[in-house]
Amino acid sequence: MTERKEQRNTADLLVECLEEEGVHYIFGIPGEENLAVMNALEHSKIKFITVRHEQGAAFMADIYGRLTGQAGVCMATLGPGATNLITGVADADSDGAPLVAITGQVSTDKMHITAHQYLDLRAMFEPITRRAYTVVRPDTIAEITRLAFKYAEREKPGATFIDLPVNIGLMPVGDKDRPLRHKCIKPEKALEPAVDAAAELISYARNPVILAGNGVIRSKSAEKLTAFAEKLKLPVINTMMAKGAIPFDNPYSLWTVGIPMNDYQTKVLEEASLVICVGYDIIEYAPNNWHHGNADIIHIDTMPADINKTYQPEIEVVGDITDSLDRIMNKAARLLEPTSALDIRKKMVAEHEQYRNDTAFPMKPQKVLIDAREVMGEDDIVITDVGANKVWTARHYNCYKPNTCIISNGFATMGLSVPGAIAANLVHPDRKVLAITGDAGFMMNCQEFETAHRLGSRFVTLIFNDRSYGLIKWKQQMQYGHPAYVDFTNPDFVKLAESMGAVGYRITKAEDLLPTLEKAFKQEKPVVIDCPVDYSENMKLYHHLNELSEAL
Repeated sequence: MTERKEQRNTADLLVECLEEEGVHYIFGIPGEENLAVMNALEHSKIKFITVRHEQGAAFMADIYGRLTGQAGVCMATLGPGATNLITGVADADSDGAPLVAITGQVSTDKMHITAHQYLDLRAMFEPITRRAYTVVRPDTIAEITRLAFKYAEREKPGATFIDLPVNIGLMPVGDKDRPLRHKCIKPEKALEPAVDAAAELISYARNPVILAGNGVIRSKSAEKLTAFAEKLKLPVINTMMAKGAIPFDNPYSLWTVGIPMNDYQTKVLEEASLVICVGYDIIEYAPNNWHHGNADIIHIDTMPADINKTYQPEIEVVGDITDSLDRIMNKAARLLEPTSALDIRKKMVAEHEQYRNDTAFPMKPQKVLIDAREVMGEDDIVITDVGANKVWTARHYNCYKPNTCIISNGFATMGLSVPGAIAANLVHPDRKVLAITGDAGFMMNCQEFETAHRLGSRFVTLIFNDRSYGLIKWKQQMQYGHPAYVDFTNPDFVKLAESMGAVGYRITKAEDLLPTLEKAFKQEKPVVIDCPVDYSENMKLYHHLNELSEAL
């Protein structure tokens, strides 16, 4: 460590503010315009984690925020460093993950002219954050930092942004300039008339169903939701971002909705007379996909419903979700079992189980996910980024608990799983962490395996290898009958893993995947498993669901 200077500057105060907010890690890359902040961090208890690409830093902060409920922090320099953060920041904001992004900037005397690497970063980040700030005075940094964390961590979390010009960072601050106190604000309780109205509508509804969204996870309301469903005999469908909101083996759980085709859950929603939306954000699964004007809607959330022509709730119960569910549950009553929904559940379970002993190779994605579920404990964490692997994981990887399967489905971005797994291992070093990715998604941020090796991370990456952009090929086949421009070659993933200090395995027959996963999780290093998958199952699923839609 360098010797501590006596005169504090704005960068020092920023770091003190971050400490007050409870920040443990900052993910990022040093640059010329954030050197003052890096120097201040040398004297801080905050650990700076140097990554290999700023997008990886933003994804790590994103997943850290989802798993902890506290804002993950990422940092970059100006210009290209800042623009590289954008995808991860936008993902966090769209998916409701608390995140604070901090960048360096040119000095304020250069902002009015054409300057090297200068971009108006505040204007750039404003559309993808809840608040964006440029620090123009040293004595405002404490207020700006507190505001950034307040808006990032509010009831509907998201991303915020702080832009610190290099000259402002070096300016001295007074002895009386101190961080503002970190304060958590709990949601208000819902109004009694709304609770009463919801309880009455639920009690007399002919065919009600719950649609659980990510707000259930964020508000830690999963146990109460399960009790609510069991007492009132209500089937529960969860969005991709709410997996684990109710244990998948609960008799009232109808698993996950949201794949780009009609499925069993779609039929249940179509037949519902009442949809009780709990913690649901319309960005997770568009209302026009499930609501066609036939069902009443109850909105239970910490915030009022977004305006949407196909999402206009009859009743809005706005307040603390756990409290709202508890009060409604104590006032509502239902006696009849949802027999139609439970019959559909039996069909879903039977279809899922038929792949358990499948030995075809390349492997069917359904079988891959059954094996993954077999080796993962109830508390262990799966992170999947976007591709055909996301669709299959959403449909066939079932969860017992919240935050044990993380899917990007608001912004829905590729390249999330590997950096996300690094963050998950930092948050929960005692749990197994499995990153599920396609070969395309893996190649977008595979450089972070060096970061994982350097940190001593332990997680397993399972690559669905089909040598193509599988999800796009699937969509092309559905829409045009043939694919185009989506095929590519891959490096040797085993050798690539080994070159970065990881362990690599290649699956050559279906019977080997389960023991390989078991062996992989015993390693003291990051592991890559290259698993060829048979994506002819994509179109088979498409045709199956079309037939199912007509039969149900």
